[in-house]
Amino acid sequence: MGRNIRKRRSPLAVRAIAASAALAIGGGGLVWANFYASAHEENSSPNTTKAASAQVATISCPDVGQKLTNVPNRARGEVDGELATLDAQITAAYQRLATTRDAQARDASFVQNSILGPLKNNRSVIIDRIKLEISRAGGSTPSSLDGLSSCTATPATQTNAGQNNGGQNNGGQNNGGAASQAPSPSASASAGGQQGGGQQTGNGGQAGNGPLASDFVDITKVRANVPRKAQTRAGGSTGTFTTSCGVNANKKFNTDNVIVAPGVTNGAHHLHDYVGNQSNDAFATNDTFAAAKTTCANQGDKSTYYWPVVRIQNGTQDFDQNNDGGGKEGNVGQIQQVKQAQIKFVGSAKSKVVAMPKFLRIITGDAKTTTNGLANANAHWSCTGFENKVQLTQQYPICPRGSTVVRTFAFQSCWDGVNIDSANHRTHVAFADAQGNCANGFKAIPQLTMRLVYGFRAPTLQNGQIKNAYAVDGFPEQLHKAATDHDDFINVFDENLMNKMVNCINKGQRCK
Repeated sequence: MGRNIRKRRSPLAVRAIAASAALAIGGGGLVWANFYASAHEENSSPNTTKAASAQVATISCPDVGQKLTNVPNRARGEVDGELATLDAQITAAYQRLATTRDAQARDASFVQNSILGPLKNNRSVIIDRIKLEISRAGGSTPSSLDGLSSCTATPATQTNAGQNNGGQNNGGQNNGGAASQAPSPSASASAGGQQGGGQQTGNGGQAGNGPLASDFVDITKVRANVPRKAQTRAGGSTGTFTTSCGVNANKKFNTDNVIVAPGVTNGAHHLHDYVGNQSNDAFATNDTFAAAKTTCANQGDKSTYYWPVVRIQNGTQDFDQNNDGGGKEGNVGQIQQVKQAQIKFVGSAKSKVVAMPKFLRIITGDAKTTTNGLANANAHWSCTGFENKVQLTQQYPICPRGSTVVRTFAFQSCWDGVNIDSANHRTHVAFADAQGNCANGFKAIPQLTMRLVYGFRAPTLQNGQIKNAYAVDGFPEQLHKAATDHDDFINVFDENLMNKMVNCINKGQRCK
């Protein structure tokens, strides 16, 4: 089994990332303001999403990390650090966009000359560094990197357009899960916020960067869209293994992401809930994970399971309102803890499963679908009582009385048989096809599925505005779209418990 070795990013490099972000916004702190307020003040309540117009809604930058499918192991630590710097640059540029509305109104070239131009120059420097790091380690860089420094400004009327560039919802990759389906015309009308022939206006949200009223839909008005699961054939594996790891009662939160940005504090730019392993932060190593405490009932499971928090935008600020990754980066509102976090591993419709390698890393979904498109989207939003009928990718559900919001995730279930990670954190694992087959010589592994159930009351639509909106945390320029939802996992099962899981699943048993 191959093992990816990562270098811990030096404190100097971490400070350089922070300095880069500070310089990009003139050395000031990230102080958020609702920059659409002056355009539409009829309802100035802080818990109401505004529906005002704006010239530019967000910044769209090519995702360099997704192009890096072959980075030498010894260069990955530095490359991941440089990719984190690119994220920090985009965050800083978006902050400048959000706080210079008057200047943009006075000068039509302001965004290009003062935001996009400098951002392109800063990105070019980092992309050149990435190419150098790969070259020094004996690798070769794709020629397409040279064209990835330029970013574009996206008008408010097109903030959903980027989600239509990635082909079919979920890319047909959710192994029997449900893709989002556009609601019926009556459902779209009921969602509100759709004006001018379906064009969206304003950018809404308590911090001015989403969500919109049109990001919500009454689930009772959406057609059933859940496809049939792949039929299990002879030789398939029908068992399940459930692990109970709690609901983050310890309130372990941070804005790191050790998978994509090891050694970089606030590498995620949004807050994560954690269950399982209690030592997960930017600087955790495999040895750290192995020695950690776990919230899982079975102490043989020290795996780490983490996902972005959901917040109610009701005017309430939470503990991180002045923190990086929190209020400073547009993630505002009252954090909602899950009422249930159900974690289950299931089998393959076509074959027996093999053990996951220890420290296997899997990310499912894409935190940047607003600019990347839906090719890697794997968000599933629904309501209790509707999960077998409707699953949404591009909108948040408004649940009827007696029902509450549910997020579900079905992780990639095919593994390349060698690597615990890959340069873009995707190509070492894959989804089975619609019939349940693993392609390209990949092996079926136990498929991690997660079901997160919440208890907050449904938002309400009033005159095209959404009151008490909820939204998933994310990168600020991604505008808190539902499709940006994602989930992360690092396998730290001990060998005996992993073997028990595999045997249970392959024998068709139900085990814990």
